[in-house]
Amino acid sequence: MSDLLKADGFDDAVLGVSICRQKIVYSADKVIKILMERDGMTDEDALEFFEFNIAGAYVGTSTPTFFWEMTLTEIECEYGN
Repeated sequence: MSDLLKADGFDDAVLGVSICRQKIVYSADKVIKILMERDGMTDEDALEFFEFNIAGAYVGTSTPTFFWEMTLTEIECEYGN
């Protein structure tokens, strides 16, 4: 695990490790919830902070992966499949 990078302060949002890229995978929804509860941010501020400062940060090939939890139906509606 020493080669895997963590997003500090978001352990409760970890979902696991990706198989193909060996990265820690986080729930974007849970990270935003943590920002709102822990840091007192509004949902809008937490989303903006997440997108710019967390998901938008690249610190090398081991940068953690974040994803939005969606059902297959939600994906099909969102992406037109």
